[in-house]
Amino acid sequence: MSISFKIPFYAKIALIFISCYALIFTMNIGQEIIIPIVYALIIAILLNPLVNFFMRFRINKLFSISIVMLFTTIILFGIIYLVSTQLSSFYEKYPILVEKFNTKTNEFIHWFSVKFNIKDSTVNSWITDTKKESIKNFKIGERLTDVGHLIVNGLLLPVYIFMILYYKSLLLEFISKLFRMEHHEAVIEVLVNTKKIIQSYLSGLFIEMLIIAVMNTAGLFILGIEYAIILGIISAVLNIIPYLGGIIGVVIFMLVALLTKEPIYMVYVAILYSVIQFIDNNYIIPKVVSSRVKINALVSVIVVLIGGAIWGIPGMFLSIPLTAIVKVIFDHIDSLKPWGFLLGNIVPTSSKFSFRKIISKKVTLKI
Repeated sequence: MSISFKIPFYAKIALIFISCYALIFTMNIGQEIIIPIVYALIIAILLNPLVNFFMRFRINKLFSISIVMLFTTIILFGIIYLVSTQLSSFYEKYPILVEKFNTKTNEFIHWFSVKFNIKDSTVNSWITDTKKESIKNFKIGERLTDVGHLIVNGLLLPVYIFMILYYKSLLLEFISKLFRMEHHEAVIEVLVNTKKIIQSYLSGLFIEMLIIAVMNTAGLFILGIEYAIILGIISAVLNIIPYLGGIIGVVIFMLVALLTKEPIYMVYVAILYSVIQFIDNNYIIPKVVSSRVKINALVSVIVVLIGGAIWGIPGMFLSIPLTAIVKVIFDHIDSLKPWGFLLGNIVPTSSKFSFRKIISKKVTLKI
């Protein structure tokens, strides 16, 4: 005799909220451990085809992983060297830029006070109080701790990647043992689709980032803006963050143009960035990135903000690929398919659920 127990709707909602709170709380307090592992897992999935490529030539698994890790490290250090040379040049002229920034700030304060009939001293005191509050909230000790954690995680990341690649078969066998035999086909489908999404999304994102970096750098060189290479790379990296990254990038461009050129160059830079963003949004992303990850714009913005609130900047970068993985899982579970549909970018032209039909039926019944 089987007894079925139905959980009331309000109890389900309460359990969902409690589970979400526990998950977010765990992700927040354990971010120093979880974030490097998530990054390592994603990078390992991306590098796995290269390891398989070398293993096809009957090269030992350990040696194949070592070759791939070596090539990846060389490329990474090459990028770091290129950025560091640009940063050193920027650091040499940093005092001059600060002086120009103070001059421009004083000019703006004078214009603002004249325009809105406010005393210069009032505006200056407000800016001074804001600076003091910012310095107070900065907390040098915490920032040094964050830098220390970043260095430790940077050293652990290659170790995690190596271990995940080496113990791949063990991890897959563990996942298969978690589910019954009748569910193995669905689990394999989820794993395959997840691997495809991560590999295609990250490769597409890297191609997009490379194209945007070249376009930004070339455009800034044409305009004669200093530090074109480092600005082009920074903007391309920020562009990974949907919508918000583009806003931050154009602000940086315009600020550097203001400090190193005439104010009119802010307009030139804004036009340049707008043209590049138009090309990116209408030609590069649809062909290279969006065709690989089917997440709608509304959900993209929301998950980026949530990722930033829980994990900071690393969470912003991880939000889209993790959401894409969640969507794959939702699409393969019947009870969660509506949520998978909500995350997707398929917008129906009409809905079967129509308020007008319901209202018209009610009116007809009353008559």
